[in-house]
Amino acid sequence: MTTGVVWGGTVGPMRSAAVMERLRALDPRIADGLIALTLAILIELQFILGDQPGREADAVNLIGGLALTVPIAWRRRAPVAMICVYLAAGLVNEALDGGLFSFPTGDGGNEIPPFATLVTGAVAFYSLGAHAADDEARLGLGLGLAGQWAIVFVSGQVDFGSFFFSAALAVISWLIGRNNRARVLRLAAAEREQEQRTRLALSDERARIAREFHDVVAHSVGVMVVQAEGARRVLERDPERAREALDSIQDTGRKALADMRRSLGVLRADDADPALEPQPGLDDLGRLLERAREGGLTVDVEVEGEPRPLPQGVDLSAYRIVQEALTNTIKHAGPVRTRVTVRYGERELELEVSDEGPGPSANGGSDSGHGLAGMRERIASHGGELRTGPGPEGGFLVRASLPISR
Repeated sequence: MTTGVVWGGTVGPMRSAAVMERLRALDPRIADGLIALTLAILIELQFILGDQPGREADAVNLIGGLALTVPIAWRRRAPVAMICVYLAAGLVNEALDGGLFSFPTGDGGNEIPPFATLVTGAVAFYSLGAHAADDEARLGLGLGLAGQWAIVFVSGQVDFGSFFFSAALAVISWLIGRNNRARVLRLAAAEREQEQRTRLALSDERARIAREFHDVVAHSVGVMVVQAEGARRVLERDPERAREALDSIQDTGRKALADMRRSLGVLRADDADPALEPQPGLDDLGRLLERAREGGLTVDVEVEGEPRPLPQGVDLSAYRIVQEALTNTIKHAGPVRTRVTVRYGERELELEVSDEGPGPSANGGSDSGHGLAGMRERIASHGGELRTGPGPEGGFLVRASLPISR
């Protein structure tokens, strides 16, 4: 006789996958309870359909079947206790002449093989291997083998085949469970590692975004503050100069907004506006210095060596370092004479920004500022070096080196 259902097309596999997905989504305690209930029903059907001798055997098997399967409900929480209760129930069942472990003998007794009992045993030993810690799993397997052989001995079917089969059922199921446990632990470790990498990547990205916004905004705001202070000082005696300063503040603010939009555009999704301007580099140094001069600085620039194209990351970092150094000068030293030196070496790019201000004590020379911290992070990401402190002739000096290819 053939049993089963013929499914057309892909409906069968789709339904099967949906059922498995629902089972995985169940609370583990509910799932284990359903497994225990299913096994209990199968064992009860096993002895009901079998040819058991008398009501006493039926009562023993009815109670014994429940005793075998109920422990499966806590197979995850207490796997060793589960296997002990399972074995004890099996021993008691056989000692009271039950038939849950009896194979067909051909003498008019039970003619139904104990398939449900074997499946229950396989689930129990699999659960022991899959959910117990190493020492507990080995201890449970030792107790399980002893219990299996004790059941064989009590059942009266003492032969090599019975001992071998009961041991093989226990060990193979246990090994499958251990293998599955190792796979689950590897996957969990890989997920934790991936989660840690993701957190680190997010932290780096947050730091990068913070640096970009600081570099973009701080310079323009510093220039605007200096210009506003100058406008306030000359407002009454020279309104025309104050008006020019206010116009410059307006222009600087518009440029700052444009820079912010450009930086935000870099953080947008893949469908970002392709018309966004590229990130700045040393080619844009002239415009940067012009804005610094509008803020009151007297800036001299010197380029040594042969300028050449730089890697995009190095080019952007070099621009931001000069920008931040000028910002610190405007913020802490005021409108003083400043010198910017860009030196193209064979294997590295050197940057120097020195001013004639009062020195580190008034020029933000401590390590507490976000600007210097941002510079150090940028340079460290390229394997470069940063030195800050008093200049050889006073003032404040920022000197950075960034490795570049030949």
